[in-house]
Amino acid sequence: MTGTPSERHTTRTADANATRTADANTERDTDANTERAAEEKARGKGDRTTESAADRKTRVTVLVALAANLLIAVAKALGGLFAGSPALLSEAAHSVADSLNEVFLLAALRRSRRPADARHPFGYGKERFFWSLLAAVGIFVMGGCFSFFQGVEALRSGADEKFSGYVVGLIVLGVAFLAEGVSLLRALHQVHKQGGGVAGMRDPALRTVVAEDGTAVLGVTLAAIGMFLHMVTGQVVWEASASLAIGALLVYVAYRLGREARDQLIGEAADPETGARIRALLDAQPEIDSVEALFTMKMGLDAALVAARVDLMPGLDSERVEEVAVRIKRSIAATVPEADQIFLDVTDRGAREAAESPAATGERGGA
Repeated sequence: MTGTPSERHTTRTADANATRTADANTERDTDANTERAAEEKARGKGDRTTESAADRKTRVTVLVALAANLLIAVAKALGGLFAGSPALLSEAAHSVADSLNEVFLLAALRRSRRPADARHPFGYGKERFFWSLLAAVGIFVMGGCFSFFQGVEALRSGADEKFSGYVVGLIVLGVAFLAEGVSLLRALHQVHKQGGGVAGMRDPALRTVVAEDGTAVLGVTLAAIGMFLHMVTGQVVWEASASLAIGALLVYVAYRLGREARDQLIGEAADPETGARIRALLDAQPEIDSVEALFTMKMGLDAALVAARVDLMPGLDSERVEEVAVRIKRSIAATVPEADQIFLDVTDRGAREAAESPAATGERGGA
């Protein structure tokens, strides 16, 4: 570098000031982008209190299932009383249980959209899981238990049916099969539109409708087979067996739905992919020395709580620590839309102690 010492000093000072200005502008741009993403997410959170497009589709699916089940329940009950058919009466109880469950699901869709308040600061998203649990209980009690009762009662006392009774019963079951099939196809179509597989079935209300309609189609088929064999052989054991099989099917479905709702109610972690994204984001922060523990919990269909315990690099003053914490939380909010509540705990606790905790290791308790 040429020039007098005074000129060289002036040049170095100008270069240093330009570098600091560029760094400050870059940091401001990053913060501005993060703030915009956070604001967009905040607006999205506000939209959760109103009915989303997915919720509207789910509500229509539930209403279709409710209308089908109410109509079928009346037809099955009348046909079962006229024909004296235990299998048909079991199917009527099944449809009544499904109708009540659809009412539960409609309540879940409406109540889960309520905004957070002082009594429930994390919102009402878990209402979906609660009402889905009640629906599972309804399937078990009203559907499964009554079907078992009808099957045992038929074996104990027998059942005499006239040919006209068989005809009426089979016609009712045929109509029920068509109605339940239409409702099932509607639900499966929505699952496909929402990604199919596990992604399409993540809404407990939609998952319950699919399970109910699928079980109903299979149950109607079992009832029809039992009634037909009873008509051909004259042995009531076939219809009784169909009722017992329907009861076992309903109990199994109720158990599966109830177990899923239980896991979500007691605090199920977010999916592993979400946890991995958050951990990768934290590990990439230059101010973080180590991530001691990361906890996530589903708070609703599109909301999750995130809590992280991190050890920062030494030498950061309190003001810098606050700036880093705010930036990291904004980055998580922008990267993971479902991160509804974010808590960051700065600690110097040893990594070994944190790693040994069941929550940090991902261990699960219970059955």
